[in-house]
Amino acid sequence: MSSLIGTYECKVDAKGRLMLPAALKKQLAPVLQNGFVLKRAVFQPCLELYPMEQWEALMQRVNKLNRFKKKNNDFIRRFTAGVKIIEVDVTGRVLIPKDLIGFAGISKEIVVSSSIDILEIWDKDKYEQAIDDAMGDFADLAEEVMGQDDDDGIS
Repeated sequence: MSSLIGTYECKVDAKGRLMLPAALKKQLAPVLQNGFVLKRAVFQPCLELYPMEQWEALMQRVNKLNRFKKKNNDFIRRFTAGVKIIEVDVTGRVLIPKDLIGFAGISKEIVVSSSIDILEIWDKDKYEQAIDDAMGDFADLAEEVMGQDDDDGIS
């Protein structure tokens, strides 16, 4: 699967069901049958939806950690806390479990945003606040991350 593209404003119903936008369903079509993993984000109050293939690749990296080091064991426990396997139903809906709705503070209005090969699911107000908070620092961050002149840099 190539990179996902787009940011979409959506609604979640009272049962926590999210109807995936048609443009996202089309992009996800090659991986829909394999299912997804939904988890808490590490750095932000949002959720991350991993296609199963991306999740399994990430778990291969995590599985290489030495579990006899306390910090590694603590990381694994926290990183996988609340992880759920998610299926997209025949109508294109995803059920977001109540505990994950609570973690992300999701209300009715949400934003589903692509993040390379995963999707982030945000409460709309929290998403807008996170984007606003990052605006002032983004130029410096972009220069630091992407403006490298050596072989490791992209530019």
